[in-house]
Amino acid sequence: MYAARDRLRFWGLAYALLLLLTGTNLATPLYGLYQQRFGFSPVTVTLIFAVYVATLIPALLLAGPLADAVGRRAVLVPAVLLAMVGTGLFAVAGSVGALFLARIIQGASVGAASGALTAAIADAAPPDGQRRASLVATAASVGGLGLGPLLAGLVAELAPRPLLMPFLVELVALLPALAAVLLIPAPRERHRWRPRVPRVPADARSIFWLSGIASFLAFSVTGLFLALAPTFIQTLSGRRSLILGGAAVALMIAASVAAQLLGSRIITPRSQIPGLIALTLGLLCLAASGLWQSLPLLLIAALAAGIGQGVVFLGGLSEVTRSAAADQRASVVSAFYVLVYLGVGVPVIGAGVLATRVGLVTSVEIFAGIVAVCCLVSAGILHPLLRRHHELQPAA
Repeated sequence: MYAARDRLRFWGLAYALLLLLTGTNLATPLYGLYQQRFGFSPVTVTLIFAVYVATLIPALLLAGPLADAVGRRAVLVPAVLLAMVGTGLFAVAGSVGALFLARIIQGASVGAASGALTAAIADAAPPDGQRRASLVATAASVGGLGLGPLLAGLVAELAPRPLLMPFLVELVALLPALAAVLLIPAPRERHRWRPRVPRVPADARSIFWLSGIASFLAFSVTGLFLALAPTFIQTLSGRRSLILGGAAVALMIAASVAAQLLGSRIITPRSQIPGLIALTLGLLCLAASGLWQSLPLLLIAALAAGIGQGVVFLGGLSEVTRSAAADQRASVVSAFYVLVYLGVGVPVIGAGVLATRVGLVTSVEIFAGIVAVCCLVSAGILHPLLRRHHELQPAA
């Protein structure tokens, strides 16, 4: 019987996932203030994002099997404590090095926690509630990414000490998350931990790489918004608005969440094609917003890019999952997530480097144009392959 205590544990774990992901993007609208304080360039901002991804990926690959072997709680309690340390470092950061260290710690925390928390949410769901658990985990993960910039922008704009108060709010909010993971039941038995390197079987590689590249492109747009959108908005408007900077990022991620949740029953692997087209339209609007100094166009770009990103990601994940044999699925999906996270952290470094040479607005315009062309090329190659693949496997 599914008791009230089980329901409380389920929602407590969902809250923990939401708060961990909220913390990772809390600093997004504040980087302009950090730039003024420490005097660093847009390249440094993109590198701060990149070190997060560089730490997250190995933590994700190592901690997933570890949580299966020794239990969710043994991994999640240290992960939440690490998140609190990273948040605390941001609150007292007195140098660029402290920002890098805080992001490294956050990457380790989220990498260790994301898979284990998703599994713990599934464990806490009723037997007939696995689909709901998956949707709740998705909403908490992506929703947290959008909530972070919005919360930080609001608190920093309305409260004193904008580089301190958002992180104090997050630290207090993490206390119930720590309680939630402490209450996870201990495993009945433990297994030997064996780190696994993700492998993609030969018969799934063509679909994997094309769907993976499409999601890589989609998340490169997410990385651009997370790293540079608040500063880009300040450049367009000529004034500092932490709320607007956070809201633009939150709008993109909210559109992605809405597309995935509302379209969960109708989005198919073939939906990657219209998703890539929506991404292209969003990128063109982004470039035009810089050309014409238009904030409304930027918000339209965030909305279109968010919808496109959500559709491409869910369609790609569905296709990769569908194409892999059951005993290889976990490895293939892990490899897919590696591509996704690389998309967040790597391409935006190029935009940051370019910004130091040609200016931020021109850099964003060039980045948007290149990724838009890549999206169209990817859609052109992926469309016939998906059609042929599904004709050969109509019952899959």
